[in-house]
Amino acid sequence: MAFTRWDPLRDLLALHEQLGHLVGTDAPGWTPPVDLYETAAEYVLTAELPGLTREQIDIHAEERRIVIRGARGADPGRDIPCEQFHRVERGHGRFSRAFSLPEIIEVDGIIADLKDGILTITIPKAADRGTRRIDVS
Repeated sequence: MAFTRWDPLRDLLALHEQLGHLVGTDAPGWTPPVDLYETAAEYVLTAELPGLTREQIDIHAEERRIVIRGARGADPGRDIPCEQFHRVERGHGRFSRAFSLPEIIEVDGIIADLKDGILTITIPKAADRGTRRIDVS
């Protein structure tokens, strides 16, 4: 019987690769933090999206579901020639967040606003159905 030394990093990298195969190539590059709360008349979703412009954010809504997608490019500072990075913590690349809501929403009444890197989406509750793309103001 041969013994091998346990390498936790090797196991972690193998697990990461297996998860990548399960999720596929459409896996998000980062996950922005989101708060979602409800009032009597509406749902309010806020997401931290620093560095993104309105054009880089895509919001879709239908019946009881809202999806936020977007992409943040690599930091321009990363074009600096260097031998190695010592720390990379800020996410970049594509992201996608989907939220199922417990009630039907009024798709035509949704308002999205981006200010100081915070996206705020106000989603009124409704009884009718519909689908619409929301422009960020």
